[in-house]
Amino acid sequence: MSIFQSMNTSASGLTSQRLRMDLVSSNLANAQTTRATQNADGEFEPYRRKMATFGTGQPSFKQMLKYAEGANGSDGGVRATGIVEDQTPFELVYNPEHPDADEDGYVEMPNVDPLKEMVDMMSASRSYEANVTAFNASKGMLMKALEIGRN
Repeated sequence: MSIFQSMNTSASGLTSQRLRMDLVSSNLANAQTTRATQNADGEFEPYRRKMATFGTGQPSFKQMLKYAEGANGSDGGVRATGIVEDQTPFELVYNPEHPDADEDGYVEMPNVDPLKEMVDMMSASRSYEANVTAFNASKGMLMKALEIGRN
């Protein structure tokens, strides 16, 4: 086990929470975008909310062999396993003047809820702060260990 493993774990948490915040900001920026992507029929669809999926840092077989030989195994932490689109249906808003309105006057709006996004942003921000605190605590312990060696 490396003395830097706790710092690596905190760093992976920082990276994952930064990804969450980036996705939330992208979702909020596109909350009114009605022409984001083209479907298979060539028609434009509204923006779909994006979310990150996370998993643990699973060691590879090679890493497990090194671990069995006394080397460092999995560094733990969290890894982004993918970015998925929310498949909830689009909200229909009656606005016959909108250029993307259908023949009945309804416009499909993105499935982005600003309130939900702000809650997700606050959660990611607090998790980021907690990882910074853990990283600084590990750094402080390592600095104290170096001071012990000087005396």
